[in-house]
Amino acid sequence: MEDLARHSGATVRTIRGYQDRGLLPRPERRGRANVYRDTHLARLRQIAGLLDRGYTLASIKELLEAWDAGRGLGGVLGLVAEVERPWSDEEAGRMTRAELNEKFGGTRDDAAVEDAVELGVLVRLPQTPDEFLVPSPQELAVAAELHAAGVPLLAISGHLRELRAQVEHIAGRFLDFTTEYVFQQYLDHPPTDAEATEAASLVRRLRPLAQQTVDAELARAMRSLATRYLRHHLGEAAIPAAPDSAPAPPSPAPGPDPAPDAEPVRLPAATVRAVRELVGAEHTAAFIAAAAEREVRARTMDALAARR
Repeated sequence: MEDLARHSGATVRTIRGYQDRGLLPRPERRGRANVYRDTHLARLRQIAGLLDRGYTLASIKELLEAWDAGRGLGGVLGLVAEVERPWSDEEAGRMTRAELNEKFGGTRDDAAVEDAVELGVLVRLPQTPDEFLVPSPQELAVAAELHAAGVPLLAISGHLRELRAQVEHIAGRFLDFTTEYVFQQYLDHPPTDAEATEAASLVRRLRPLAQQTVDAELARAMRSLATRYLRHHLGEAAIPAAPDSAPAPPSPAPGPDPAPDAEPVRLPAATVRAVRELVGAEHTAAFIAAAAEREVRARTMDALAARR
């Protein structure tokens, strides 16, 4: 067992545990010696590879039992390889520290680099300390553009952390959705080679759908929200309606007509948002005008009553 542990990289305790769980066959007994063969070493390497892919020991046992029954693992491992392929056509690049400094304005910022390494935007190369692997040059280019526009580097990394958590939630929901309606039939039992091959083909077909859906929805949301933000900060009158925008909303509910000599009044953004949520965007102006008029009339009545 000590020899097997040395050759496999597993500990003696781990090997014993695998034997107890039925993952590893018992050794051949020769007199007082237990003899392990190359098949035991191959089995340990199979277990290690499946653990690295995220399989639990219970699921590994089912797969190995299928293997031992002659059903094979080729299809399953092909499915795993398909899932583990990059989900983007983007290729990683390399960048020296000098190139990195130049890309971000020529200033050396060690704190920002450490933040980028922690996030995986940059990966250190032990053999070349002055060079980094860049898993996503596109993501790094976005950061450089934001920084050139005036966004501090640490603010960019903070935004990425928040964005990553939200995107991981979206990815998880997409996997839940496709598993429930597409892949569950392949995952509730150790799949045959034919089933695993069919599932791998489905992964290839569905692979681009998540990104395409997010791209379309992000484009829709950015157009809607960006226009809303601009109107909020510059005022409704400053932003003409888009040529293909929806028809103007119906007139607000009856309320005080604006005076001919009306003039704009700046209100706290939080107040406007609260009113909009209460009565809707189309009734916001009428509601604020009516509330102000009612307050003026109430104070006028109070003042008249106080004179008596």
